[in-house]
Amino acid sequence: MSAEVEFASSGFSTVEGPARPAGNIAATALRFGSLIAFGVILIVFSLTAPYFLSIGNIGNVLGQSAISGVLAIGLTIVLIAGGSNVVTGGIDLSLAANMGLSAAVYASLTQLGFGDVTAILASILTGTLIGAVNAIAVVYAGIVPLLATLAVMNVVAGLELVLTGNTVLPASTPFLSALSASDSLGMPILAYVLIGFTAIATAIVQYTPLGLRLYAVGEFPDAARAAGLPLRRLLAGAFVASGLSGGIAGILSVSYLSGSTTGSGEMLLPVVVTALLGSVFSRRLVPTVTGTLLSALLVGFLTNGFQLLNISSTLVSGVQGLLILIVVSATTLLRRREA
Repeated sequence: MSAEVEFASSGFSTVEGPARPAGNIAATALRFGSLIAFGVILIVFSLTAPYFLSIGNIGNVLGQSAISGVLAIGLTIVLIAGGSNVVTGGIDLSLAANMGLSAAVYASLTQLGFGDVTAILASILTGTLIGAVNAIAVVYAGIVPLLATLAVMNVVAGLELVLTGNTVLPASTPFLSALSASDSLGMPILAYVLIGFTAIATAIVQYTPLGLRLYAVGEFPDAARAAGLPLRRLLAGAFVASGLSGGIAGILSVSYLSGSTTGSGEMLLPVVVTALLGSVFSRRLVPTVTGTLLSALLVGFLTNGFQLLNISSTLVSGVQGLLILIVVSATTLLRRREA
């Protein structure tokens, strides 16, 4: 069984009061409304945007969603372990900058003549170290996650500028070429990377005792502490895992863009949107890895449809911000009703 199902019977649940019809109806509408909205978006764009549902375009959306999807899954793990309150709970604002620095490390090493193996290990190590810094700042220094990861984001972004000189660092290796290629069906390899990464993260987070403990720590920290769970280590591990995701996304970014480019901070809003929106695809309105994948595809198809219709990218950002407002407000109100 998944962690989402086991969580209710693990001893970390609260006693439920009488059923509240209004709250149940609202919760059901939010859960199934997200799937309906997804379907409506696909139908509308398929009727208005040329080649929207073609195999080539679907593969393009999957490939474009790989980077933000991997980052959002990393953020999802922090949301699960840290709690849904993005101010005092789980949040990692350094992920986009993490990806930028990891990509810069990869491109810099290849330009210095190092092979792909060295560059891959260095990028992953860079991302993991950034996650460890976040863990130390939040878990052991006691800094609010929002402020801690914001500070780390600025430091990491500065290091990227120093390393790259605020210029584009091209990178071309056989591994990067293979990663950016497509198969015989026209499906990008990056799409398979996203699916594989999601499958591994889902298996760990939603189908193992470790994942169940992460949910317990995030949802009911007092009960988890009473049960003897190592709250600090679990939360620190979530930030390290998030940092690891940033390092992997950096490698994907180098492959997709053929090098390291500036402006990685622009990825932050789509990543936060994707991670927060993922909870509406969950039966219990909690963050899940599979929900984040659906959310990544929703945002990807939405952005792609706007592009095909030549709609300004400014409107895309506005819609993403509106999605955050709607999802956070709706889930907060529903949880207050259920409390």
